[in-house]
Amino acid sequence: MIRLFALLVVLAAPALADTPATPMTATRKRVLVPGNSGAPLSAVVRAGDLVFVSGQLGFTQGSRELVSGGVGPETQAALEGLAANLAKAGLGMEDVVKCTVFLADIGDFQTMNGVYAKSFPKDPPARSTIAAAGLVLKAKVEVECIAVTK
Repeated sequence: MIRLFALLVVLAAPALADTPATPMTATRKRVLVPGNSGAPLSAVVRAGDLVFVSGQLGFTQGSRELVSGGVGPETQAALEGLAANLAKAGLGMEDVVKCTVFLADIGDFQTMNGVYAKSFPKDPPARSTIAAAGLVLKAKVEVECIAVTK
């Protein structure tokens, strides 16, 4: 029995040696956009064909201050932040395959959803929406995403 197993391994070895590596085993993690907030995170990371964009808050463009007006404007600003980080990686919102939305108050779901829908008018990505006990800087919403490269 052991001889038969050894023979099978020897016969299969050349075929296995010629098998190309899968993209996930051939490509390691690569930081595309470093973080700039002093926090231990990267803004955009690529692993294989997937691009991961860290959670975005509804900041006023170019600042670390939340936009005023509540969850609607914060959602819009967070999605614009996602789009900007995707663009730095050569991607767009149409390349997003999964989003996770964190809400400080699940009662804000309808307002967030109305703004969110405008960013994905056709073939929206998969999405999870959860209520969080609290978000950084007392934000009302945070959005993160996963995109696929072209």
